[in-house]
Amino acid sequence: MTPNISASTASDKAEFYQDLELQIQGVTDGQRNWVTNLANSSALIYHGLRAVTDKPINWVGFYVLDQSSPSTKQALILGPFQGKVACTNIDFGRGVCGTAAAEARTMLVKDVHEFPGHIACDAASNSEVVVPLVLDGRVIGVLDLDCEVTEGFDEVDQAGLEVVAKYLVQACDWRGVI
Repeated sequence: MTPNISASTASDKAEFYQDLELQIQGVTDGQRNWVTNLANSSALIYHGLRAVTDKPINWVGFYVLDQSSPSTKQALILGPFQGKVACTNIDFGRGVCGTAAAEARTMLVKDVHEFPGHIACDAASNSEVVVPLVLDGRVIGVLDLDCEVTEGFDEVDQAGLEVVAKYLVQACDWRGVI
């Protein structure tokens, strides 16, 4: 049985992320299609975190670079995810996802209601972590996780998710996104 991870057991959570990376490597082995790999990865992250943490994770998914947006305005479009229906388009610089994309840095938001311009796709979300997907110095998407409680994510989550994001960027063929 998998232990219930709380904020006081950061070493268990770090171990979870090491195991998660191995699971993602397993499902992406021999597969380079980005849709397939992000779909399976969002499922592994969502169901894995819900199984091992006492925090109510309510959304895990990806937004990718929207190639149909005008060259003067970069935007993200909804990709594979697990959870409720989500926002479909997010401009760079708008909300947590758009800010992470525009600044090419992870956003760890303990309380989304304190984040200027937060986009409330699900009113139940109270905290969020967004990790940019960066290929050759260019943001091509983001990995986004939401939680129903404030302080649902911490630096251990951030570090683990950044490793996963870097792996996925290299494991996928991004035709159609870049």
